[in-house]
Amino acid sequence: MSSAFINGISMAYDDTGSGGTALLLVHGHPFDRTMWRPQQDAAPGHRVVTPDLRGYGGTQVVPGVTPLSTFAEDLAGLLDHLGERRAVLCGLSMGGQIVLEFHRLFPERVAGLVLADTFAQGETEHGKKERNERADQLLRDGMSDYAHEVLDSMVSPATVADLPDVAAHVLGMMLAASPEGAAAALRGRAERPDYTPTLPGIAVPTLVVVGSDDVFTPVADAEYLHRRIPGARLAVIDGAGHLPNLERPAAFGEALAGLLAAVEEARADTADVTEF
Repeated sequence: MSSAFINGISMAYDDTGSGGTALLLVHGHPFDRTMWRPQQDAAPGHRVVTPDLRGYGGTQVVPGVTPLSTFAEDLAGLLDHLGERRAVLCGLSMGGQIVLEFHRLFPERVAGLVLADTFAQGETEHGKKERNERADQLLRDGMSDYAHEVLDSMVSPATVADLPDVAAHVLGMMLAASPEGAAAALRGRAERPDYTPTLPGIAVPTLVVVGSDDVFTPVADAEYLHRRIPGARLAVIDGAGHLPNLERPAAFGEALAGLLAAVEEARADTADVTEF
């Protein structure tokens, strides 16, 4: 693990591989960078950067409210620290919405997008109320009740039965999360903007991924993104729930490899035009 002082906080991250366009992997809530372990070695020829978001894992906790724009600005600061002007951004669930916020703020720094098990719509009034009530619960009771309550929705029933090590890893990440950090993210996510108007303007290679059995962000949410982002690819991972990168890493890796190849092809085409 490495760390850097970014935007006033100490930020933990892993930095592996080299060459090609950098790949920045953005975890979801309430997880940490270890959720991307299967993907750290699944992108040969690329630098893979895997941070803990503000308030999660080894990164400093800042209680209160963490807007998605703050997460995105932290990621931009990390790329600056690493000397990377552009990157492919891959985000899952809340991480996918942070990636969309990053694209909204810094489109020139995005070489490609992977939107996994996420959705673009803004929060409803009911959703805002639920997220803030959940934040209150975490601050009052800690992570244990919440983690055990949602485990069977985070991963598919087949994963719980057939891949107990994966289920244990998911549960362990949730139990280890800081209630203050998770609550701040929930409150910030409740106030996120609606990203649907930005989708038609995405002009980089984009992959939309979803687990076939995801109950939090069902396949219909992924199809919505796929229809609205020009030229986007869609991969539905059979037998996976909300975390297909952990539940079906080979299938997720295959889809990711196809996106990275498209990014490198687009970069080569741009270089040819520039040279001409």
